[in-house]
Amino acid sequence: MKNLNISRRNFVQLTGALAGSAILTACGGSKTEPTDGGADLSDAGVFKIGGIGPVTGAAAIYGTATKLGAQVAVNEQNVNGNVLMELNWQDDEHDPEKAVNAYNNLKDWGMQVLVGTTTTKPCVAVSAETNADRIFELTPSASSVDVIGGVEGTNEPAKDNVFQMCFTDPNQGIASAQYISEQGLGTKIAIIYNNADAYSTGIYNKFMEEAAARNLEVVSETTFTDDTVDFSVQVGDAKAKGADLLFLPMYYTPASLILAEAKKQGFEPKFFGVDGMDGILTLEGFDTSLAEGVMLLTPFVASADDEATKNFVAAYKELSGSDEDPNQFAADAYDCVNAIAAAITAAGVTADMSAADICEKLIAQFTDPSFSVAGLTGEATWAATGEVSKSPKGMVIQNGVYVSMD
Repeated sequence: MKNLNISRRNFVQLTGALAGSAILTACGGSKTEPTDGGADLSDAGVFKIGGIGPVTGAAAIYGTATKLGAQVAVNEQNVNGNVLMELNWQDDEHDPEKAVNAYNNLKDWGMQVLVGTTTTKPCVAVSAETNADRIFELTPSASSVDVIGGVEGTNEPAKDNVFQMCFTDPNQGIASAQYISEQGLGTKIAIIYNNADAYSTGIYNKFMEEAAARNLEVVSETTFTDDTVDFSVQVGDAKAKGADLLFLPMYYTPASLILAEAKKQGFEPKFFGVDGMDGILTLEGFDTSLAEGVMLLTPFVASADDEATKNFVAAYKELSGSDEDPNQFAADAYDCVNAIAAAITAAGVTADMSAADICEKLIAQFTDPSFSVAGLTGEATWAATGEVSKSPKGMVIQNGVYVSMD
């Protein structure tokens, strides 16, 4: 098997001046000027990489993370003289219409490959555009099967140019039930999910199927919608029915409210979440002690002691100007850029090719069974559907950091 280990090569430490030239912030307008990490690309063939994700608004924690993670990878590629790139990141504010506008801005700029979008609903809208225009798209974190289309659980047509670096929602549901069963984490399971959110319901549906196959007893199923702020009924039902594990297939904001409500009611089950909960420790105003002992499946943990992770964390912090650790969304975006670079190299793609020609070559490379990429989030291969295959890791929050359970 051809294994292009793109994240474990020696990382060239970026200088303060280099990082300063590419600092990315989560404030400002909807457009980010293209950045190349300070490398001199004037006389070289440079690939124009577009990125889309929310760097303002309620979902900014995700878009800011993917934006920074992608830029760290671009800087590394350019400093090491590998595949030369410049990155133009556009803010979509987690809005499908604004995401399409951002996509059109990137097309006008001359984008050849798209990293994004970050969140699901904007990505569904943009993926229809990239498919029609024949622009290769690799999303770090839009996990719905609607993004790629053509698979069970979606009415979206297949989009052969769209690939995912993150697990699909169904796969997260299946993997969560498997992990809970195999690790013996709970005997009476309660579930609270967002019935207005494709991400949450997609995970829930497959979790329930796998739970039934594994004879996991689900004693409570309750739902909420995007505007729910009072979870007393949902938590109360789980408590009344004796749940010893509460499964939370959702993003971190509602999860934080559920954890607070559980404390209020004196309810102390085990809590198990999915990748959307990554970021809860950095939620403004959240009492992080409430997350102590919370478990989740995620492909990346910033406290890992391998050199690739330590180098990435250091470069991310330098670029962001913050002491906050990168989350899995940042790591997935980093892996996206490096996977694209690995495929460009393996397929013999050059920067003077049209976006459409690049698209066809990258599709062929990503779907080649011998093509794999060992990144920060695991060794990845891709199916013809665009779904990624890699192994999730069980994590638990201890003393305010993620610690491996495996």
